[in-house]
Amino acid sequence: MNRSDGLVRRAVKTRDNGAEGGAYGQNANTPDDDSDLNNSNKDQEDNIDDGDSKQTRLTLMEEVLLLGLKDKEGYTSFWNDCISSGLRGCILIELGLRGRVMMEKTGMRRRSLCSRKLILKSDQPTGDVLLDEALKHIKETDPPESVQSWIEYLSGETWNPLKLRYQLKNVRERLAKNLVEKGVLTTEKQNFLLFDMTTHPLSDNVVKCRLVKKIQDAVLSKWVNDPQRMDKRILALIFLAHASDVIENAFAPLNDDDYELAMKRVRELLDLDFEAEAAKPNANEILWAVFLAFSK
Repeated sequence: MNRSDGLVRRAVKTRDNGAEGGAYGQNANTPDDDSDLNNSNKDQEDNIDDGDSKQTRLTLMEEVLLLGLKDKEGYTSFWNDCISSGLRGCILIELGLRGRVMMEKTGMRRRSLCSRKLILKSDQPTGDVLLDEALKHIKETDPPESVQSWIEYLSGETWNPLKLRYQLKNVRERLAKNLVEKGVLTTEKQNFLLFDMTTHPLSDNVVKCRLVKKIQDAVLSKWVNDPQRMDKRILALIFLAHASDVIENAFAPLNDDDYELAMKRVRELLDLDFEAEAAKPNANEILWAVFLAFSK
């Protein structure tokens, strides 16, 4: 599931200065005090919705899909075989940021992230159908499974027939319908010679421009050179957009110099020691466990 190689050169070289800025959410660290979990979860949900009430708020899954969709055609590239697993990684990180799941404790022995299991922290519904479906699967699974395994199970990429029931189906279409309900996309039918396909062209360019600008700013004008100081949602978005092979779409409008600098800083993030970052104070282990799974 290695996504760290083969960063592709973009074709468009003109700068787009018309995008509107706007931060999305705040850091949503997993709460440490289980005794006050309900209040912590509520605070995290409030943090997710913090900011300009007029802006359309998207989940990580919706943002990654929006980056991958062709604006006019309304579908993802037929050659992109990475976005399916990338979206499942987004789901796990969303659950982690919302305080629903966590990594099991290391105990007396220091164990690697890939060997530790993903465990339920709260079964309180999130209000998102996909997240709640994944949360239900995690709750019902005993013994717990690793992050790597859950990405495979939720994607349906497993040889174990007993685990196929965990697959989340029609994820892209369901996310696209969410974006239609939020007014970001619209729905059309297109004929492809032998079959008709439902597509979802872009209807609100402002939302996508804001998303692109947010990613560009994170690695250019707002670069902090320290992943622990970066907004966790934006950090996750950069990693998962790369894992889903759609990060290029965010950098396409940049001029040559900014493009090279942006890609250099993405490579710096990809080259981090994820185990070491997860062990730092206040680190969200779910993020780094998912990043590690995609680096394999």
